[in-house]
Amino acid sequence: MSQRQIIQVFQEYQKSRLHFVQTVADLASRPQNIEILHNAGAMAMLRALLLDVVPSIQQAAAVALGRLANYSAEMAEAVVKEDILPLLVHSLGLQNRLYKKAAAFVLRAVAKHSTGLSSAVVSCGGLDAMVICLEEFDPLVKEAAATTLGFIARHSATLTQSVVDAGAIPLLVMCLREPEMALKRTAAATISDICKHTPELTQMVVECGTITHLVQMINSPDTKLKRQVFSALSQISKHTVTMAEMVIEAEVLPAAVACLKHPDDHVRMNVASLMKEIVKHTPELSQVIVNSGGLAAVIDYLAECRGDLRLPGILMLGYVAAHSEKLAMAVVLSKGLPQLTLCLSQEHDHHIKASTAWAISQIGGHTTQHANAVAKAGLLPKLLQLYMNTGSSEDLQIKAKTALNSILQRCTDLPSLQPLLFDAPSNILKHVVCQFSKVLPHDSLARRIFVTSGGLAKVQEIKAKSDSALQKYIRVINDCFPEEVVRYYSPGYSEILLEKVEDYEPEISKLK
Repeated sequence: MSQRQIIQVFQEYQKSRLHFVQTVADLASRPQNIEILHNAGAMAMLRALLLDVVPSIQQAAAVALGRLANYSAEMAEAVVKEDILPLLVHSLGLQNRLYKKAAAFVLRAVAKHSTGLSSAVVSCGGLDAMVICLEEFDPLVKEAAATTLGFIARHSATLTQSVVDAGAIPLLVMCLREPEMALKRTAAATISDICKHTPELTQMVVECGTITHLVQMINSPDTKLKRQVFSALSQISKHTVTMAEMVIEAEVLPAAVACLKHPDDHVRMNVASLMKEIVKHTPELSQVIVNSGGLAAVIDYLAECRGDLRLPGILMLGYVAAHSEKLAMAVVLSKGLPQLTLCLSQEHDHHIKASTAWAISQIGGHTTQHANAVAKAGLLPKLLQLYMNTGSSEDLQIKAKTALNSILQRCTDLPSLQPLLFDAPSNILKHVVCQFSKVLPHDSLARRIFVTSGGLAKVQEIKAKSDSALQKYIRVINDCFPEEVVRYYSPGYSEILLEKVEDYEPEISKLK
């Protein structure tokens, strides 16, 4: 056999290997093929091809493995058991940018599934390798590495600490300054994943000047970047007053309030989340948001969205109202109650309804004026219905009951209270009757309406223990009316009158 023929044989073998690995990579892109490829022993063959002398074959093998690992946690565990990760990490420093990007894809596909699999990536040196890749010139390699670090960091504070200890934060901040939009997005998303865990980890991010760089990108025309920027700022703000103040001081508010009108749902939701995390800390920070127009903008936002998109806005109103009577009244005057009423009526998810009930409780629990505002918005019957509905979740029932108790103890708007006389169970009814016993002795018109509307008759039907607080309230109410009126509306009194009619003997002499 001639030299030419031998070279031709090797070339055909190389083409066959390349064709095989590219075909496997293509097949692995379709979910229905994953189990078949795995059962056929594809991972072992792909592992061998990672050691091939041809870079394109190595790269295609890595892509195929990444697609297999990306499919499920079971496939990712199989990749780990085949000892594929150490091979990838070892060869990263020796290969070209395309291989590095593919290797990062494998590490990300493994790490995304669980804390244990992320720990396997860290244990094999994958974390340090990704941090080194952040220093690469190629932005695509940086992006792939930053994405992998984000998947590792999102699982736990311990793994995030490993990312920080490996020196990733300064490099991620540098990525925010790169011109490539995709790299900026990925870096911001990874910073958000790092900051979500603890104040200590977030402090390390903040110390690198991250807030300034993030705020500078708010006005970017790129919608996906805006999403990640507001998400990161929200995660930074949630931990401490100091961090929230730093975000405010970076002059984030004017642009943030404007972005509550952004056409993208997730941009608006992340802005609402940012405001929620800021206002929860102190009355002063809440007042800053109110003064900037943030409260009114969030209430408008609630009118324009549905489902989980509403949740941060609902919580934001609750946090603002919880701080003080003045701030709670600001929510009322900004027309927050009608929007919360719509949330209770329109939403089906119990966790959203529970959060709404909690927010209403924060508004109405301050003074009589606040409680009456909630009552006049027609919220008491809605809260009672949620509390009594056996289909409501336990948390929703608790939140609705808490809101009712808090508001009823301060409410003096009797027309709003009266429907509860007919529907409320005894543990709620006692608060309703208590409020009538406070108001009726001092309001003659209210007493008249109470009689004509059937309220007095309903009170006579209530069965209460003789020594109970409820019975005490009933006596106070009855003492507001003439004895014959109370008797007239008491159960069974009509039968007594009929018996008197039957027993009555008219005097014949008078009839003549």
